[in-house]
Amino acid sequence: MKPDLRQALRSSLLTGDGAMGTYLYQQGFPVGVSYEEFNMIRPDVIEGVHRRYYEAGARVIETNTFSANAEKLAKYGLEGEVERINREGVRIARGAVGADAYVVGAVGSVRGGRRKNVRTAQVKKAFEQQIAVLLDAGVDGLLLETFYDLDELMLALGVARSISSDVPVICQLSAPDSGATQDGIALADAFGRLEAAGADAVGFNCVNGPNGILRAIDNIGGPVGLPLSVFPNAGTPDYVDGRYTYTAGPDYFGETARRFADRGARLIGGCCGTTPEHVAAIAAALAGYRPRPAEAAPAELGSSVTVTAKPRAAAAPASPDAEPAPREGAEREARPAEAAGGAGAGTGFGPSIVDLVRERHTVIVELDPPRDLDIRKFMDGAAALKSAGADAVTMADNSLAVTRMSNLALAAIVKERIGLRPLVHIACRDRNLIGTQSHMMGLDALGIDHVLAVTGDPARFGDLPGSSSVYDLTSFEMIRMIKQLNDGTAFSGKPLKQKANFVVGAAFNPNVKYLDKAIRRLERKIESGADYIMTQPVYDTELIARIAEMTKHLPVPVFIGIMPLASGRNAEYLHNEVPGIQLSDDVRKRMAGLEGEAGRAEGVRIAQELLDAAIGHFNGIYLITPFLFYDMSVRLTHYVMEKTSRKATV
Repeated sequence: MKPDLRQALRSSLLTGDGAMGTYLYQQGFPVGVSYEEFNMIRPDVIEGVHRRYYEAGARVIETNTFSANAEKLAKYGLEGEVERINREGVRIARGAVGADAYVVGAVGSVRGGRRKNVRTAQVKKAFEQQIAVLLDAGVDGLLLETFYDLDELMLALGVARSISSDVPVICQLSAPDSGATQDGIALADAFGRLEAAGADAVGFNCVNGPNGILRAIDNIGGPVGLPLSVFPNAGTPDYVDGRYTYTAGPDYFGETARRFADRGARLIGGCCGTTPEHVAAIAAALAGYRPRPAEAAPAELGSSVTVTAKPRAAAAPASPDAEPAPREGAEREARPAEAAGGAGAGTGFGPSIVDLVRERHTVIVELDPPRDLDIRKFMDGAAALKSAGADAVTMADNSLAVTRMSNLALAAIVKERIGLRPLVHIACRDRNLIGTQSHMMGLDALGIDHVLAVTGDPARFGDLPGSSSVYDLTSFEMIRMIKQLNDGTAFSGKPLKQKANFVVGAAFNPNVKYLDKAIRRLERKIESGADYIMTQPVYDTELIARIAEMTKHLPVPVFIGIMPLASGRNAEYLHNEVPGIQLSDDVRKRMAGLEGEAGRAEGVRIAQELLDAAIGHFNGIYLITPFLFYDMSVRLTHYVMEKTSRKATV
């Protein structure tokens, strides 16, 4: 007889299963259907997934019922099948695994983070119906997962406890970067309320990969008297050849599983993008492992977690949304300086970066817009970069789908107060055609004429996953339509009375298996009108030389991306979880174990070595500042000035 799940969570390390929906997608099943309906129409498929996770080492198996509530099923006309789908989900899971496994009923958020018109009474009714069936079908526990608001999670927990005071209940929030739930409750307070309401374990799943959930644990900022449960995504998804893929591999999951255990996690599995191979790596890493005190970890297996607030660890890179950064182009013959004053005319910055980079080494530096309302550090960084000799400061457009301050507003402030040329990213994700043209017209009115067109990561992978991704335009179409404004023609075809002077960049990811294929895609962006190219960060000198050789035929300049690493943890996150970034084995070894000032110092040294290689091949240098550590970019800008005999601005 296996122990009660509640007891097992306090005395053991348990391996959970992995994704269902994304795994079915990887197996070739289409999106846009109800995977929960498969409990009725393809039970063999669902049973096979459960069995593979069990054979991989998972001993906590979730039923295929995450969205099996009346509100979610109504989208497919299945609201009348709630009982059958949930009951079948329990039966299939139970039949697929051995007696040593726990079968838990998966219950997802009804609202899904959206502020939509689903009344609380409707939400409660949906939970009551689903949870009652799962408990009657004989699950070993409930897993309430992917909740963004504490209020809704408390509602679901309350329903569970009103039906059964004995069933073990695990409560998981989507992993926030902010240290608070989406409805503004501090994590320590949220977990305390859940414990008081009868939760048996608390934790995080979805939205973030292992690094993001480690940060979430470290940011709890107070004691947690319950075991932790974590189910991270397999990093950030990338869109390759018409399909979404995830970047974090099984080995990385095995490595991070022990770090989770050291921080008090007693149930460790996987969410979106994970597979039986990820679960096998987790199970192997946890076999016989005794968690050790490390930073935020409890002293002994089974003790409660005490975490203290600390500065946020390395997070997402400041890279151009879902695509690598674009690069400058020489397609400005149609906008002669004699006729329109040239790009940059009336902006106070003289020649465009396209013109500058043809004459000398030119440095663009990226600074992340703040995620709060305090712009002081950002402005200090912009001023320091201007003094160091940077030619432009570039600002992403809510990169990685994480909400940040408007880059248009910051660009206007930097232009006015600092006198440094702003280069603004424009994502296809956030605006429809009306909003995009309005945005571009506003930039023109402000004299901000350098832009970078990017696709933008899907909203569902960011900090507000319930928001919509627009994508009225592709990045190719965005480039063409911005160039249409340069001809004095609106997106609708109507005349604009005067011509804009935008210099439009495109993004390029050279960290791919087939570089020649990526170059062909890049050529299409240039055909669409791109004036310059900015690349994702590169961490290999041989790849820098290869990029130079394979792009030398292009008629537009390339700005090679260099981003200094901030720590060993930052290096592993970028390598394992962020699409479009690959670190060499040598770089990872050099950064291993380095944190704080030591990590940043080594990161700068590695970046300088990359710059030594880049300067010989490219006039265009694109420095990406990690976590607003602008002093690192200042040092690297000075380094470029010294190496190229340029003088910094006084």
